[in-house]
Amino acid sequence: MIKFKKFIPGLLALATVAGVAFASAEPSFAQRKDGPAEVPVEELMKPTDLPDLTLGSADAKVTVVEYASMTCPHCAHFSNDIFEDFKKKYVDTGKVRYVFREFPLDNLAAAVSMLARCAGNDKAIPMIETFYAKQQDWAFANGSPVPKLFDIAKQAGFTQDSFDKCLTNQKLLDQITAERTRASETFGVNATPTFFINGKKLQEAPSMEAFDKVIGPLLTAK
Repeated sequence: MIKFKKFIPGLLALATVAGVAFASAEPSFAQRKDGPAEVPVEELMKPTDLPDLTLGSADAKVTVVEYASMTCPHCAHFSNDIFEDFKKKYVDTGKVRYVFREFPLDNLAAAVSMLARCAGNDKAIPMIETFYAKQQDWAFANGSPVPKLFDIAKQAGFTQDSFDKCLTNQKLLDQITAERTRASETFGVNATPTFFINGKKLQEAPSMEAFDKVIGPLLTAK
């Protein structure tokens, strides 16, 4: 099981953890420890204090839940290289409801998740996609990530004041931390990205072929 660093709220966290992504103990998909292959859908979808970030119809036959960390290169790969095709094929057609949940592996990931949440519900997922598209610039560059994160945040309407207030929002940090803890302790999430499809964990690295293999039979089942 991954041991997580204690979160430090605010800009101090960003200054302190510049470069943490290099040292994160994040396993590749092949190295992750086994968790439960399936979890109860009712428990997985139970509302919490942190509202889900969702795309697609609430009446979709299939629900795909992704647990992801903003500093995770594998998560960025899914967002940058797979998600658009996934969305067009399944979400935009009403077949799948997609749910994004935060599972930060370090302080920097938690801070970026906070910024996406503070952008507002309609802007949160597009902002997550932007952060993933530019992950190399802020997660793996030398020096403090703060200026680069602020440049991205400004595109979503942040001011310096709203940026600073977001990163010192202890309630939001506690909510994200609680979501990560619940995912780990209740659903056995121990690496990112982890996908549950109608409660069944995707057992291979995410790809359109892997999703097709699981989602197809669910869509045709009576």
